[in-house]
Amino acid sequence: MRSVSARSVSRWIISASTLAIAAVPVTAFAQDAGDSSTSSTMGMQGDSEIRNQDNAADDQAVGTEIVVTGIRASLRESMNIKREAQGVVDAISAEDIGKFPDTNLAESLQRITGVSIDRSNGEGSTVTVRGFGPEYNLVLLNGRQMATSTLGNGLGAPSSRSFDFANLGSEGVKAVEVYKSGRASIPTGGIGATINILTPRPLDRPGLRGSISAKGIYDTTRNGDTPVTPEISGVISDTFMDGRLGILVSGGYSKRKASTDLAQIDEWRDGYLGSENNWGSLAQEGDPRYDNIENRPGPNDVYAVPQGASYILNDIDRERINGQAVLQFKPIDSLTATVDYTYSRYTLETHTSSVGIYFNHNDTSSAWGDGPVADPIFYSEHFGADEGKDLAYSGAQTSNRNENQDIGANLTWEAPGGVTMQLDAHRSTATSKPTNVYGNSMSVGTSIFGIEDQGINFEHYAPVISYDMYDGIDALDPSLITPTGNAFRHSYFHDRLDQVMLKGHYDHGGDFLDSLDFGVTYTDNKVRSAYGYIQNDTWGGAGPASDIPDDIFTKVTIPDKFDGLGGIDDPDAIKSYYKFDFDRLVPLLDELYGVCGGDGNCLADFTQDRHITEKTLAPYLQVNTAFDFLAGEAHLSAGLRYETTTVDSSAVVPVPTGTKWISANEFNVIFSDQTEVTRFKGSYQNWLPAIDFDVEPIRNVKLRASYSHTIARASYSDLQGGRSLDQLFRIGNGTGSVGNPGLLPYKSKNIDLSAEWYYGPSSYISIGWFHKNVENFISNTRVDDNYYDLTNPGDGPRYRAAVAALQAANEDVNSTSVRNYIFANYPDSVNITGTDANGNTTGDIFGLPEDDPLIFQISTPVNNDETANLHGWEFAVQHSFWDTGFGVILNYTIVDGDTTYDNTLPASQSQFAPLTGLSDSANAVAFYDKGPLQARVAYNWRDEFLSGSGPNPTYVEAYGQVDASASFEFMPGTSVFVEGINLTGESRRGHRRSDNAVTFASPGAARYSAGLRFAF
Repeated sequence: MRSVSARSVSRWIISASTLAIAAVPVTAFAQDAGDSSTSSTMGMQGDSEIRNQDNAADDQAVGTEIVVTGIRASLRESMNIKREAQGVVDAISAEDIGKFPDTNLAESLQRITGVSIDRSNGEGSTVTVRGFGPEYNLVLLNGRQMATSTLGNGLGAPSSRSFDFANLGSEGVKAVEVYKSGRASIPTGGIGATINILTPRPLDRPGLRGSISAKGIYDTTRNGDTPVTPEISGVISDTFMDGRLGILVSGGYSKRKASTDLAQIDEWRDGYLGSENNWGSLAQEGDPRYDNIENRPGPNDVYAVPQGASYILNDIDRERINGQAVLQFKPIDSLTATVDYTYSRYTLETHTSSVGIYFNHNDTSSAWGDGPVADPIFYSEHFGADEGKDLAYSGAQTSNRNENQDIGANLTWEAPGGVTMQLDAHRSTATSKPTNVYGNSMSVGTSIFGIEDQGINFEHYAPVISYDMYDGIDALDPSLITPTGNAFRHSYFHDRLDQVMLKGHYDHGGDFLDSLDFGVTYTDNKVRSAYGYIQNDTWGGAGPASDIPDDIFTKVTIPDKFDGLGGIDDPDAIKSYYKFDFDRLVPLLDELYGVCGGDGNCLADFTQDRHITEKTLAPYLQVNTAFDFLAGEAHLSAGLRYETTTVDSSAVVPVPTGTKWISANEFNVIFSDQTEVTRFKGSYQNWLPAIDFDVEPIRNVKLRASYSHTIARASYSDLQGGRSLDQLFRIGNGTGSVGNPGLLPYKSKNIDLSAEWYYGPSSYISIGWFHKNVENFISNTRVDDNYYDLTNPGDGPRYRAAVAALQAANEDVNSTSVRNYIFANYPDSVNITGTDANGNTTGDIFGLPEDDPLIFQISTPVNNDETANLHGWEFAVQHSFWDTGFGVILNYTIVDGDTTYDNTLPASQSQFAPLTGLSDSANAVAFYDKGPLQARVAYNWRDEFLSGSGPNPTYVEAYGQVDASASFEFMPGTSVFVEGINLTGESRRGHRRSDNAVTFASPGAARYSAGLRFAF
């Protein structure tokens, strides 16, 4: 089911906004009837009782004290944070202690104007702010920079700086602040935004307080039986010694079982021009295959051909453990000491099975839509009986654990003369690693050989993948399933961040100078990223099918796993296949063929081991002024932050000793057990000004203007100091990469303008415009050279002799015939392992000193001279309908830039890589909060966005999701609640340059939970 269009969402938001604004005059008049000043006593928890004595005329008449709690209290506190902030800040506050609006922080953040999220396994994972993805945003915990770790896709050494919000539950969070404009006193690292997660402190709310909740989660995405899984959380805070000693402890445990299933085009040969004649491109006129092409793309049209396609079933087991302990002591009124410890552990295991096809691009047929970017309609290929083409039945596992710890101490002294000094120090660590002996990402292949025809139809929402076997071969006969190739990948990532901050605040208390903020921060960030893998490229068959017992396989059906996804019910689509018992098959393969060395341990030794140390010293000064202007007070804050950073990067890399030709089109570099250390250094400095101005020209209307410079640092892979040669290479050349610790960070010059009307106690309208000019973009340059005197076994005297002999004998010259000749005539430089199903010799042909040198294309990152200009509008309405308990929150963000990707340019023509994640977004929330009943329905929408650039782009299509929750307090402090996520079961889809060039289509389904909560 496709998501609604941007136009229909816009009309719906505008209509709803009109209804909300229509109710404004009555509310505003009621407030203006008396003194509109608001006296609010807000504690540090989002559940604090906000006492508002003069908000309506009749309230003044009787002197009633209005106590607001729940959703409305949360919204009011968030609004007040926005209203009183310097610069552009949005926030979400907890409704009560231990009661954040969503169990996942990313799910909550997507409700903020300009914030979109990326989902992983059906849960919010990372955030994009104003079009800048997770790598461009900095996450803080109580103002401290957090260490981050993730293993990524498991196909290389981890390198990301992005923070995965799935690691943290929300039960120990009191508020999340999103700083969209820069500020001198805030740590740098985010040009999209700086996101500050705030946790409660016991001395902020004296007395015994706490809550505990328990719920069951029912996830309808789960294939097969759908168990109810638990989520338990609690927080307790108490103070002693007349409020001078405080202790707070919080914790949470959550378990989830789900499935994410995909119809996927694994790889595209993308970006060809109709005039090109390369491997994989469509046949040119004069080729017999030319007649098999309907509406062939013209010479200047761009098109893509699929390489592989599959139906994939993923079963997910996720466990999250969170905990926090805070101890505060206030021996005298002016001195407060705080020690806190935060812990999180996130374990994810995914069991995958799939059925797939792979194209050789020989005897193909296809049909195409009109250009200039031609849509594929169908693509198919015929195979001869002697080719032994296979249908792949693959299995995979991912097994990752992220563990985060932060321990810190803070000493705050309210000195005489209006000076407050604060010394804060903490150590944050984040570690990601596998949890079993196979590694964190592993895949094992099995196949049925004998495909006659295979193809993909692209006319539906999901690709229709089909095949026909030769007569006498039953693809659903488990006795014919043959073990093939496999890979076991081992990744490790550790980030240790030490930070010391000395902060000062001077409150002048009058006149033009209002206050001064000053301080210095020292950050020492040490990162280790390591990777190794074991790969067996026995794709023609590791052994006979008879080696594997039939009962290791289980038949699974496909259509019921993709309910409602257009195309899956097509009569030609694959309907079923066999999955295997991974934990039985791998030990058997190791016993039979030694795929892991024969000892049962598939945890590969590290072949890449990288270390990076970043040290940053950052002093800052900020001057804050206040003065009367028009109807109210104006504020001007000007600050300057100076940062100097040094980067020391070293890497342990294996030393290659030779090369070998292992199959028709695949070559390997041979690495020894020896290693060498390479080391590079770099440094950079930045002056980062920030100016904020706000004024209240008329009562309750605030105008803002901000200008700032912000930075975001390069990824760890770009900074790494080792030269990595890829093990696999093709006949033409090898590939590799080397980092550049001297890279400058991305730098953005930001302008923010906004107007805000606060017309009610928890109601406001705002409109904002922003502009960002970003420089120091990172692109890759290439150096071609020979390393370690490695030679190419597919290019030298033996190769040329084989070609000459085959031509003289009038035999076909191809990689297989050349290999057979070398095996027969050069026995001293080969290792013969046997023959394949077609009688061809299998084994390795080793590179010799007399072979031609192997040239490696080494990619290295550099800062380029390109700049990107990004601008957009943010609209927001938050409105409470008098004392009915009803209210709405509506926002819409429009983002645009001058770096759009031109899909009509071929992959061979380079273009500036634009920002990924750029898209419009909208949110609509309707809520009811009165008496014992709270209810909320939320719709979140994000327009189509570019998710990957480079030579060939990828897009994720527009997506909208409806969530709802309700709670009923049946006795004081005790309530029952229900929650629903993705109630309408929205599906997700991605594509390449054209809509039909689908990359994935995934069905959606709802997730429900219900539970009990007790607060005191």
